[in-house]
Amino acid sequence: MNVLSIQSWVAYGHVGNASAMFPLQRMGIEVWAVNTVQFSNHTGYGAWRGQVYSGESVRELIDGIDERGALAQCSGVLSGYMGDASIGEAILEAVTRVRAVSPTALYCCDPVIGDVGRGVFVRPGIPEFMRDRAVPAADIVTPNHFELEFLSGTEVRNTDGLRRAADVLHRKGPRVVMVTSLDIDETPEGWIDVVVSTGTELLRVRTPALPISVNGAGDAIAALFLGKFLQEQSAEAALVHAASATFGLLKRTVEAGSREIVTVAAQDEFVRPTTIFEVERI
Repeated sequence: MNVLSIQSWVAYGHVGNASAMFPLQRMGIEVWAVNTVQFSNHTGYGAWRGQVYSGESVRELIDGIDERGALAQCSGVLSGYMGDASIGEAILEAVTRVRAVSPTALYCCDPVIGDVGRGVFVRPGIPEFMRDRAVPAADIVTPNHFELEFLSGTEVRNTDGLRRAADVLHRKGPRVVMVTSLDIDETPEGWIDVVVSTGTELLRVRTPALPISVNGAGDAIAALFLGKFLQEQSAEAALVHAASATFGLLKRTVEAGSREIVTVAAQDEFVRPTTIFEVERI
């Protein structure tokens, strides 16, 4: 299997493609990484160096991949942080090109907009682009709690709100919605929920909430979910694997006392998670 992953890149640490690519490779999936930025480190440090690429730069790389005849062997497209609308348009054009020659390929959009407690942290225009252009083009979307509420225009405080919000996104186009981190009234204190809606059923994996706040975990869980979904064509199997592997990754990061997720040290979690969490139908 081959995944075209169009995301940011950092030389130090693990976010964007530097977080998504290696887990997919450890799962046995080839990754064609197209980087939208090249930074020294993620912006959470407050200072960084590097370059932001343009939509045209992305198109040029897609052209080169296409010239190799490779797009016909593409199993899925994965996108994350977009930077600006021109990058977003180039990503959607890439999705269209892939689907033209590989009709069964899936587009998984990680709609990076913001987070609970932080609000929106992307450039103006990106949230609306995600809501109005990227999400409707996607087969799978992987918002966090904050992004789910923004994209659906629905407050999510309980299971009823969750269902309504997921239904709004399904009507936009995606057939699978994975909420990567959810804390609602029914979530016990000290736990966090990862939920998948398929339009016909709502599935939940509940894991202990770890004392950690790091960048890149959302990029990893989206990649892990897409990878397992491509391998097994099962939203349930993909949810269990992604939630379990990401918990293992974060647990190892806590144990290491690291500010960056320990992607390499925890690599076995991407293949055989230490703890397998059970799925619940809600």
